[in-house]
Amino acid sequence: MSARRVAVIGGGINGLAVARQLMLDHARISVAVFEKESDVALHQSSHNSGVVHAGLYYEPGSLKARLCARGRDLIKEYCATHSLPYNECGKLVVALSEDELPHLENIFRKSVANGVPNIRIVDAEEIGKIEPNCIGIKALYSPRTAIVNYSRIAQQFAIEIRRAGSEIRLNANVTRIVEANDGVVLEGDGEPLHEAAFDHVISCAGLQSDRLAKISGDSPDPKIVPFFGQYYVIDRAFRDHVRGLIYPVPDPRFPFLGVHFTKRIDGEMTIGPNAFISFGRENYSGRCFNLKDVGDFLLYPGFWRFAVRNVPVTLRELKTVISDVAFVREAAKYVPSLSNVAVSPAVRGIRAQAMMGNGSLVDDFVIRRCGRVTHVRNAPSPGATSSMAIAEYITREILAFK
Repeated sequence: MSARRVAVIGGGINGLAVARQLMLDHARISVAVFEKESDVALHQSSHNSGVVHAGLYYEPGSLKARLCARGRDLIKEYCATHSLPYNECGKLVVALSEDELPHLENIFRKSVANGVPNIRIVDAEEIGKIEPNCIGIKALYSPRTAIVNYSRIAQQFAIEIRRAGSEIRLNANVTRIVEANDGVVLEGDGEPLHEAAFDHVISCAGLQSDRLAKISGDSPDPKIVPFFGQYYVIDRAFRDHVRGLIYPVPDPRFPFLGVHFTKRIDGEMTIGPNAFISFGRENYSGRCFNLKDVGDFLLYPGFWRFAVRNVPVTLRELKTVISDVAFVREAAKYVPSLSNVAVSPAVRGIRAQAMMGNGSLVDDFVIRRCGRVTHVRNAPSPGATSSMAIAEYITREILAFK
C-alpha cells in the first residue's frame, strides 16, 4: 500500500515515536502530529516511574513480551546516542513468604522465555548483598532493569520530528476521524483540523483512545477505565536506604504491581504507586471530578463485574489512598528501616486500563487497523519502554507502506 500524507494523533511518547519512525522508514511520506495540549508529553509520558522494564511479567509470545524486549534495547541505544541519562540500577522482586514462591518461580520462567538478560533467583543472603536494608526469603534479580526520564526522551523525539521538517500541531484536539472517498479527515469540535485529507491516520490517544475509536467507527471494546497511581518521595536523608528498585511479588489476580520502591533518574527515591479508580481520565491533581468520565465507567457493566471480583484488593488499595502512613507501611514490609520515613507527594499517574464487557482486563497491547485508520487501543506499562518498538511494529508490520 502506498501513502503520501499520514497523521498521528497524540503527542505522547508513543505518538511521537510512531511519527519519527515513519519519517525514518519513508522519506517521501509527509507526517503531521496532532496534540491537544500546549506541549508534547504532558500526560503519561511525564507521569510515570521512569522504569525501563526488562520484560519479567509478560506472557511469552505476547506483543508486550516481544515489544518490551526490543524496546528496552532501542531506548538504551537512543539514550546513549543523544546523551540522555540512563541508569541500570537493577531490580529485585521480593518474596516475603513461602506462599509467594510459586508466583516468583512463574515470573522467573516467563523472564527466561522472554530473554530477560542476566535474570536469576537469589536467596536471602544475596538479597542483603544487593540491597542491604531489604528483607525477604527469595527474590528475582534483574540487574539490567534501568531508569530514565521518558519526558526528555519524548521531547527529543519531537526535536527530531521538527528538524526533519514535519509538523507538530499543538492545541489541536481531534474529536473525530472521518473516512471519505479522498482520504481521512480529522475534526475538532465539528471543524476540519487540516486543509487536506490524509491517506492514513494513526491514533495514539492514550486515555481517550476508546472514545476516539468508537466515534470513528471502531468497536466499543475494549473500554478505557482510568486508575490513578500516586507516588511519594521519601525524606532525602533516607534515600540511600534503597539502591535500586524493590518490588513485591504481584498478585496475579490484579493488573498492578503493588507499592514498591523506585529510584528516580534525578537520584530521589520514591514509594508507589497505589492503584485506585480515578474520578477523571486526566485528573492528575486528584482534586477534580469529571462527571462524564465517572459516568462512563459507572454505566459500563464490565466495571461492576471487575469490581465485584476484586473487593479484597480494592479495600487494601483504599487504605493506601486514605493514609500515607498505611502507604509507607505497605512498602516498609520490604525495607523495615523506612517504616517511619517522612514522605511528600510526587507524580500522580493515570493508567488507561483497557477492560472488556465481561469485566476482564486486557493484558496485552491492542493495536488494530480499521480501514485507513490504525488505533492504539491499549498500551499501558511497558508502553513507554516499548515505544520505539511499538513504532517499528506499526510502521513495518501493521502498515507496511511502500
